[in-house]
Amino acid sequence: MRRVRYSVAMSLDGYIAGPQGEADWIEMDPNVDVAAFFKEFYAQFDIAIMGRRAYEVFGGSVEGMATYVFSRTLPPGPRNGVTVLGDDGTARLAEMRAQEGKDIWLFGGGSLFGSLASVGLVDTVELGVMPVMLGVGRPVISGNTARVKLRLLSCENSPAGPLSVTYAVDART
Repeated sequence: MRRVRYSVAMSLDGYIAGPQGEADWIEMDPNVDVAAFFKEFYAQFDIAIMGRRAYEVFGGSVEGMATYVFSRTLPPGPRNGVTVLGDDGTARLAEMRAQEGKDIWLFGGGSLFGSLASVGLVDTVELGVMPVMLGVGRPVISGNTARVKLRLLSCENSPAGPLSVTYAVDART
C-alpha cells in the first residue's frame, strides 16, 4: 500500500503560502545542492495530488508524476497534463493508495489536507519549517472536520535555520 505524504514548506506561524499563493519566503539551505535534493525527493513519488488553488499557482503537472487536482469548481477530466478529480476524488485517492507503487505526494492545499486527513487518507505530515513569520497567508490546514493527531517520527535542524519535521498521522484519532 502506498502512503499519502503531505510534504510542504511552512512558515513558523503555520502558513504554506502567502495570501496570494506566493512562496518567495521559502529559502533553501545554501549548503544543499538544490537540483540533487529535488531529484532525490521526486524519486520517492509517482503520483502528486493538489487542490485547485495550488494547481492555479503551480500551473501544471509535477515532472515525472501522474498529477491529480481535487476541485469542486473545475470540470473533471484531463486538463493541461493533469487529471481533475471531482466529487469522486476521495474514492479515487483511496483506490490509488491501495495500489502498488511509490508514495503519493500531497503537494499543496491546506484545505485538501484537512479534508483528506479527516477521513484517514493521509499517512505522514512532513514540514520544512522556515524561519519566517508571514502573519497572513494560506494555513497548513483548513476546513478539516476532525482534529488531526500526530506522532513525531523525526526532527532535523539546519545551520541555515529551517527545521525538517516528520509526523505520522495517528490512526487512533
